[in-house]
Amino acid sequence: MAPIYLGLGSNLGDRRWALRAGLRELARRGVVTARVSSLYDTDPVGFLNQPTFLNMAAEVAWSGSPEELLLHCLAAESVLGRVRGLPDGPRTLDIDVLLAGDLILKTRNLEIPHPRMHLRQFVLRPLAEIAPRAVHPLMGLSAQELLDRCGDEAGVRKVAEPFTVEPPDPSGYNPAASRGKDE
Repeated sequence: MAPIYLGLGSNLGDRRWALRAGLRELARRGVVTARVSSLYDTDPVGFLNQPTFLNMAAEVAWSGSPEELLLHCLAAESVLGRVRGLPDGPRTLDIDVLLAGDLILKTRNLEIPHPRMHLRQFVLRPLAEIAPRAVHPLMGLSAQELLDRCGDEAGVRKVAEPFTVEPPDPSGYNPAASRGKDE
């Protein structure tokens, strides 16, 4: 099974807690996190009048279909309070499927590789940190090569080392009902 790479971001509420809780919610749904990047404070792109984001990348393992993985990502966003409104607007949690091995997929709801990942430093910096040699199957370039060529000028600042990913709570953990300490 090829590694799958996700991009996660948050700019509302306790951003660090939301990223960690999002990964826990995915784990509860069978999406196993293998590695995570450092955390990056990033300037917004697109809609600029909003707080900065906290972004990271995660390598995960998933045995189901890409469409099922997307449904789990959307469900995790929803559990964490994501409300879809303004495109590129503020959000409690955003989870994007970036790469899934050499898979190329384009459906009405999902495109892999992510169609704008090569344009966004806030995606490429964390991805290149954990998977510098992961290859974009359409462009034939590694994550590090994409980062080196990225013309995105938005600010991306490393603010924290990777956190430890805990296994899911078998008792039925609900991240929306349980807010622990950030670190």
